Amino acid sequence: MTYIKIYFTLVFALIGAVMGSFLNCAAMRYAAGEKLPRGRSRCPKCGRTLGVGELVPIFSWLFLRGRCKGCHERISPRYPLTEALGAAAFAGVYLRFGLSLYTAELVILFSVLLLLALIDFDTMTLPGPPMLAALAAWAAFLPAHADWKTRAIEGAASAAVVFAVILALSLVMDKLLKRESLGGGDLKLLALSALYLGPWGTLLMLLVSCFLALAFAAATKARGKPFPFGPWLCAGTALTILFGGPVIEWYTGLLSF
Repeated sequence: MTYIKIYFTLVFALIGAVMGSFLNCAAMRYAAGEKLPRGRSRCPKCGRTLGVGELVPIFSWLFLRGRCKGCHERISPRYPLTEALGAAAFAGVYLRFGLSLYTAELVILFSVLLLLALIDFDTMTLPGPPMLAALAAWAAFLPAHADWKTRAIEGAASAAVVFAVILALSLVMDKLLKRESLGGGDLKLLALSALYLGPWGTLLMLLVSCFLALAFAAATKARGKPFPFGPWLCAGTALTILFGGPVIEWYTGLLSF
């Protein structure tokens, strides 16, 4: 890895950590009924406004040993974990796609996915406005793709098909289980992911997302109980974008024989 690549990897990681901190704050305030993250950051326990030294992503939490400087109450490890996840996501996008318009597009998408995952964990809901932002990014960057016509057709078709098929399956499961099996927000998120991924990427994303959700249910003993599916759709979408290319090429290569 060259020095330039190391430099930009660190830059993207830093931006991702800062964005992760902001999105975590936005998600928690949304869950508390505040529509926008207004005002300066504060301790979730005592409400004290945080100083500059307490706002350094990841390192402030480690330096303070996970406790508020004022009230000394424990601060959730969700803060550094979200910041680290944002750093890894942004750095991963750069390492995979370099300095490109597609990287800029994915930075927006990954920010939306992280925000939606956090909100769904907190509220079991997936709000529409962040998805609209990702949809706008897809449309805005579409002309920058050399194969933009194919991308547009395949993306739109994948979104429509996956929405219709999963909706039909969820309605059947609703009747069998006599309760809602999949929320409307999940369906919209599936369609959004399919728009970005196309047909083969969507299939892989569904497999990865279901595997992650089942693993989470088994690990937390949540089998048979409602739990948010959105975070695993978000994770499956991000993982498919970053690492799914070789898997899709291998599978489609087998079909060509």
